[in-house]
Amino acid sequence: MDYKNAGVDIEAGYRSVELMKQYVQGTMRPEVLTNLGGFSGAFSMKSFRNMEEPTLVSGTDGVGTKLKLAFLLDRHDTIGIDCVAMCVNDIACAGGEPLFFLDYIACGKNIPEKIASIVSGVAEGCKQAGAALIGGETAEMPGFYPEDEYDLAGFAVGIVDKKDLITGENLTPGDTLIGIASSGVHSNGFSLVRKVFSMDRKTLDTYHEALGATLGDALLAPTKIYVNALKSVKEAGVVIKACSHITGGGFYENIPRMLKDGVTAVIKKDSYPVPPVFAMLAKEGKIEEKMMYNTYNMGLGMVLAVSRDQAQDAIAAIEAAGEKAYVVGSVEAGEKGVALC
Repeated sequence: MDYKNAGVDIEAGYRSVELMKQYVQGTMRPEVLTNLGGFSGAFSMKSFRNMEEPTLVSGTDGVGTKLKLAFLLDRHDTIGIDCVAMCVNDIACAGGEPLFFLDYIACGKNIPEKIASIVSGVAEGCKQAGAALIGGETAEMPGFYPEDEYDLAGFAVGIVDKKDLITGENLTPGDTLIGIASSGVHSNGFSLVRKVFSMDRKTLDTYHEALGATLGDALLAPTKIYVNALKSVKEAGVVIKACSHITGGGFYENIPRMLKDGVTAVIKKDSYPVPPVFAMLAKEGKIEEKMMYNTYNMGLGMVLAVSRDQAQDAIAAIEAAGEKAYVVGSVEAGEKGVALC
């Protein structure tokens, strides 16, 4: 008896590391001081000495049951983008610049080519965010996960000068709310998605004119990474007063998180286009409108508040970064919360 007979293939682990190196190398930043394969990743802070009060910000998250679609469709090269996005978008919400990322993959059986495909997506997400992929872990856990399944989670660290932290404390009634378009469902609410739609290849491979894609392609579309869009706004001289990453809990849970006491966010539902995948989901699942907005991003992956006189500059900066943005509402005096009209 040996470890391989017990279900853990050490040689496959070595092979996975070799295959993923080509993707990881493309994420490197000059501050990275270590190579892949060490016990830890080292990152120099020397280049941030010019900040008045350099402050670390961090985020950790996973992909959730969206992974089930990747298993069914046997497509693993984009799910890593979702993992990175869920972490770095939270850092960007605080005004931070993502510096580095680490991933954790737990699987029932280490198939090196599949692991490398997953990591290729992680690396692509890191490149979109400007973060270095400085390490990670692949854990082969036979008997805990089915052989053809895995879990994926990540952790990111960023930096911001304390004076530039986005806190919401300077919000005032009359400020403008800007929404940045999502790519679809992103990485939240898939437990409900999987109850609404039959999770089989025939259903997922069916093309829908309204979606302009198969259902599987529309659902598996990777989460947008908004780091460059928010960076572009800052470089345009626009002050982002508050920011919310619209994840699990939709509008009703996430938007109030960016508000201070005494103000409410008023959002006009008809101020931007809602992607057709949400209409299909609501119709097929007979899901009430409030529940849709309480579960999904409904087409806005990020909402930020700026002064009214800087709103158009903010939109121009976001669109210059390649994203679509809309004036979706305003900040008003009232009880802390969100109102949809």
